[in-house]
Formats: sequence, C-alpha cells, structure tokens
Amino acid sequence: MKPNEMIPIFDRFLKEEGLSFDAVIIGGTALSILGVISRETRDCDVLYPEIPDDILSASKEFAKLYKLETNWLNNGPATLARDLPQDWLLRSQDLFKGESLHLKTLGREDLLCTKLFAFCDRGFDLGDCISLKPTKQELLKIREWVKNRDTNPDWPEHVSSTFDELAKKLGYEL
Repeated sequence: MKPNEMIPIFDRFLKEEGLSFDAVIIGGTALSILGVISRETRDCDVLYPEIPDDILSASKEFAKLYKLETNWLNNGPATLARDLPQDWLLRSQDLFKGESLHLKTLGREDLLCTKLFAFCDRGFDLGDCISLKPTKQELLKIREWVKNRDTNPDWPEHVSSTFDELAKKLGYEL
C-alpha cells in the first residue's frame, strides 16, 4: 500500500481508537507524501518523538488488519535527531494533517542530510537521492556534515567518493 493511501486510513483508525499522534517522519513515506517518489515503502520512519506505547499497540493492530509488517511504524532513525543541524525541528514542515494524525517532515536541507547519510551508510538510497535532485551547492555543504557522522578513518574518503558518484549521475562534478 502506498503511503498516500495508508496514512489517511491509519488516521481514521486512530480516531476510531480515540488516539492521536503528532510526529516528524523521514524516509520513503515522507518522500512519497511529498511527491518526490512514487514507490511503495514498507515502513514509516518516525524521527521524533518516541512513539508512545498506545500508538505502537494501535499500529501493530493496524498492521494485522492491512497485512503490513508489524513494526511498520517505528523509531528506527530516532538517533539521527541528535546529529541533525541545530534547530531542525523549527525548520520542519507539515506533511499530513488528519483528524488524529499530524505528520511533519524535515525541511529540505535537513531531509537531504538524512537521505545522503543513509546513502553513504547503506548504499541503497541512490534512487531517492537522485529524485531529491540536490544541487551542487547542497551536495558540497551536506558532504561536510555527512563526513562528520562516523569515526571510521575510511569514512570521509567513502563519503567523498559516494557524493562524487551521485554528482556525476546528476550531471555535475564536485
């Protein structure tokens, strides 16, 4: 199920359960709702806040009803919140506002930071990074931020070569 379909249904489900939830999400669900990508995604990555137990329980019940993965709503990327550039929450933008569910996502540069870091870390976010169409200036700025996210001595070199690969695919050199 695509996020554009799933999120409104989850909103109605939460309303029926007498629950509400406000969160900042990132990843494929956020990109799909923004219209950056059109693919399905398996989960909804909640950056902030920690998902309360009642919402987690409801999401698991919802997962059973709609044949989703049990942990489709998760705090997997929550540790990124402490590493994002200062005041990221102030730059967040509305994404979905239902009756019981209010989702925001990061501002463009902060969202790029998370996706570009994920691309360097996991290596399989190339399509999403290309769809975000970062400019040369954005890549140069964010590359320095990503280089500081890991203490492995080979990390900065890896980040540079990964960013160079992405830049070439976007049609420019760094």
